This record gives sequence, structure tokens and C-alpha cells, in this order.
Amino acid sequence: MNELTYRQTGDYLIPNLTLSEQEEKPLGKYGRMRKTYLKEHRPILWNQLLLSESLYPHLREIDATANRRMEQMLPELMKRSGVTEALKAQDPLTWVGMMNNLKAQAEEIILTELIFS
Repeated sequence: MNELTYRQTGDYLIPNLTLSEQEEKPLGKYGRMRKTYLKEHRPILWNQLLLSESLYPHLREIDATANRRMEQMLPELMKRSGVTEALKAQDPLTWVGMMNNLKAQAEEIILTELIFS
């Protein structure tokens, strides 16, 4: 373990705290949403994760999990709703509307289960 050092600032000794190197991978949409939620609505958890240096690994995991869930749910919702390539060829506007609706449904589930919990 690193030895803690201090610097003199006026009459006070301030600890020299540094964070270890973190991976420079940008966060995706769901990771950024989770970050905002934690910062605004769960400040204690935000601080715990930040100080333990596990915030960004947590956010990257949430982002990856949310994207996997979206990829799994969307085909199942399409199958249940009858959204097919034939419908896409027959009536593209109806297909786009239905796909937007299904994506919104899947995203609402992801937000409830992963992001805002």
C-alpha cells in the first residue's frame, strides 16, 4: 500500500490524494444516463463508487449490459408484434412506426431495471 504523504498549506497539513490510472474509454448513452442519475438522485452511492474508484467500471458495465439487453429484447418484441421484413417491404412507414414503438418499450424496461434502480 502507498504511504500517505502530506503538504503544508498555511497552518494545515493536506493529504496528497491521487486516483489511479483509469481506462480512457468513453461512456455510451446508458452509462452517461446512469452517471447523471447517480449524481443527482443517489449522491451517497455516487461518492462511494467514486472514492473506491469503481464508478467508471460500474458505468461501463451498466452501458454494456443495457446494450446487450436491447439487442436481446428487440428481436423478441418484433416477433411478438409481427414486425417482419415482409411488412417492411409492404408498408415501410408502418414498419418504422412499429419499430420506434418497440424500441421505446425496450428502452423503458432498460431504464427502469438498470439505469434508475
